[in-house]
Amino acid sequence: MSSRETKPILILAGPPGVGKTTAADALAARSPLAVHLESDAFFRFIHSGYVPPWKPESHEQNRIVMRIVAGAASSYAAAGYFTVIDGIVIPGWFLEPLRDALFEAGQEVAYAVLRAPLSACVARAQARAREPLGEPEVVEQLWKSFGDLGEFEPNALDVRDLSPAGVADQLERKLQEGLLAI
Repeated sequence: MSSRETKPILILAGPPGVGKTTAADALAARSPLAVHLESDAFFRFIHSGYVPPWKPESHEQNRIVMRIVAGAASSYAAAGYFTVIDGIVIPGWFLEPLRDALFEAGQEVAYAVLRAPLSACVARAQARAREPLGEPEVVEQLWKSFGDLGEFEPNALDVRDLSPAGVADQLERKLQEGLLAI
């Protein structure tokens, strides 16, 4: 399981439709032991009392869900799996509770934000076969949330002209060079 020893848990973020899930699948497929956790799935487990996670009143729910995602990711990583978490993990909203819970579990963490033009993200989000997001204003709001990453700006990757394999190549290189560590 030496492949895990050198790889932190990767939080792969960006707006809807940017290609997070496709890139995470491509990257995870390159490791002999790998897990790809879609953080959005953890929100679907809430049967009653669900609040859409982009609404201000969802803050406590979001913190809880991110800590649960971190617990699952930490367990996989501790078992030797290269672990990729994909989701709309926005600094100041989702990143901190997820990162902090991973740190508390003794994990190394890397963070990458994929960026593409708004028009591409809206088109892809609406065209999804699984769970299309039909509200362009929600996609735009979330897209804008990744516009100014502050201290995490070096963790952004423009993917507008990259194939999923190309995105995975860039992520793999940046992980190896330690450029995504947080």
